[in-house]
Amino acid sequence: MRRSLASRYRPRHGGRIEPKRTERAMTTQLSVRYVSADDALAKPLLADLEREYDGRYGEFFGERASAELNRYPASDFAPPYGAFLVILEDGEPVAGGAFKRYDDRTAELKRVWTHPDHRGRGLGRRVVAELEAAARHRGYTAVTLTTGPRQPEAVALYLASGYTPRFDPSLPAEQIGIHAFDKSLVTEGVRA
Repeated sequence: MRRSLASRYRPRHGGRIEPKRTERAMTTQLSVRYVSADDALAKPLLADLEREYDGRYGEFFGERASAELNRYPASDFAPPYGAFLVILEDGEPVAGGAFKRYDDRTAELKRVWTHPDHRGRGLGRRVVAELEAAARHRGYTAVTLTTGPRQPEAVALYLASGYTPRFDPSLPAEQIGIHAFDKSLVTEGVRA
């Protein structure tokens, strides 16, 4: 059933008609921007990753999240071997991720993130797809990545995105520890 124009609006403030807040998709615009890992647009992503990793893991791996997030210099995520992207909604970072060179044929995904207020909208899948396309464009034929045992959403994202686990998914997450995944970027019937 088609909704009338009037049903999408509600009277406010002395009878004025304003859009309902639920009409968000009609008023926002998403864009993808490739930036340096030390760009101001990357800072909210990295700060939220650190907060979330510390909240989920503390010193589970023997160090705080900042150690992992500072393990690689920004140059590792720069062309020609890497990339760092953010997805912006109305100019604000809402998701992002990066890849760096793992070996001559393989890119390693890192820093995949979606702002907590924007989860469940498919932005993580979009980040992964954008990173895979950029890696393929740079000549990589495979992708590898790792995630932790306390990130079931990430595990679900990678499984749904066609990644092959290098672990037994039937085991408890804490027993597995680091969850490693791989994916070929070569389409069947096409050789790189």
